[in-house]
Amino acid sequence: MADALRRTYRHRPPGTRLPSTRAIAAEHGVGPVTVQTALRILVAEGLVETRPGSGTYVAATPQRATSGDTAWQSTALGEAGVLDDVLSGTRSVAPEAMSMHRGYLSPELLPGSLLRAAVTRASRDPAVLLGAEMNTGVPQLRSWFARELGDRAGYDAADVLVTGGGQTAVSVTLRALAASGEAVVMEAPTYWGAILAARAHGLRIVPIARTPDGIDPADLDATLEAHHARVFYAQPTFANPTGQSWSTAVRAEVMRVLAARKAFLIEDDWARDLAIGDPPHPVAADDPDGHVVYIRSLTKGMSPSIRVAGLISRGAAHRRITTSRWASELFTPGLAQHVALDVLSAPGWPRHVANLGRTLRHRRDELAALLADVPVEIDRLPGGGLSLWLRLPGRVAARDVVRRASALGLELSPGDEWFPAEPPADFVRMSFAATPPSRYREAAHILAASLIG
Repeated sequence: MADALRRTYRHRPPGTRLPSTRAIAAEHGVGPVTVQTALRILVAEGLVETRPGSGTYVAATPQRATSGDTAWQSTALGEAGVLDDVLSGTRSVAPEAMSMHRGYLSPELLPGSLLRAAVTRASRDPAVLLGAEMNTGVPQLRSWFARELGDRAGYDAADVLVTGGGQTAVSVTLRALAASGEAVVMEAPTYWGAILAARAHGLRIVPIARTPDGIDPADLDATLEAHHARVFYAQPTFANPTGQSWSTAVRAEVMRVLAARKAFLIEDDWARDLAIGDPPHPVAADDPDGHVVYIRSLTKGMSPSIRVAGLISRGAAHRRITTSRWASELFTPGLAQHVALDVLSAPGWPRHVANLGRTLRHRRDELAALLADVPVEIDRLPGGGLSLWLRLPGRVAARDVVRRASALGLELSPGDEWFPAEPPADFVRMSFAATPPSRYREAAHILAASLIG
């Protein structure tokens, strides 16, 4: 509704009066509440303004102040740094574009009714407004994260910090476990947010290639030794961007390597709620000795607005991570924690996760089938997550494909963003979760056209 009104009134002269709420509702076949909500959005954007007792009008466009001379900043800032590029997943795009570059669920896949009920209940709880016990997290939520790992490794709430999402957890953990200038080992490809966090902290990233089973533990062993590294960041389950998981044998062998090298694994379990089938057990579930720092995000399966993750660790590492966290956030807001806990405790949450898995399977398979006639290669269908990882043919450059597709209304993520070093080939990541299936055929046609220079 907001998009329709925006298109209608964006270029109308300031002072143009909008029809009444009832008239707009009748014209578009929606309820008055929907129209009122849309108008509030446009008021917040400054496109329209309400005049009490008079009505709603197109707002005057404010005159932008003349910009000063910022050329001096080029000298002050020096050469471009690791934080200067705008990564594809953070790009703002036109509302009508197919946003298949983003790593979030489309709104209809979110647990909307559970979230609305949880927000209502949380808003009535006075404890939400207090800061007590916020430094580490709401106790019941910390207990939930610990129980998720099972009983084999004996975790409890004291091992858990609640952080403002998985990206925060990754960043504070890298900062706590490795000093600037040291090496950190990462899979290639891997999550660009972890690459960015490591570089921002001044770490040297040493990549090891992913294999059909995950990684080669012998490569990990040799790399840790050669670079005197003690930290390995990985996504063993539904890795972003490929959606692949480590085999059971690789998980066991990696634990043996970590123990022998006295090293840490940062296990980023970002997509556990996005499983297409049964997800494998976390590596941390079999780690009683504190080699694994486990990050369990709720954001992807619950809502982009619920920036909540559990960060689980032990011993001196836990104490260092706690201190490191305070350098970037003192605590995670209580409202988000209470809403997350309410949703997790609801009888409808397991049903939502199960239904989501079935929907993601259908979307994955439908998009993959339509891409069968496009000259791209899918090594293996992902077992979870949100996207297909597509190898481009021949000498086709991913950045050129992304640029041409964007001009035609399809947004994709170029593969080089996901590699800590040079990629072995050109790839693009294409999400099947953020765009409705009704547009998949159009997206496939655009991709095919974009492969032709």
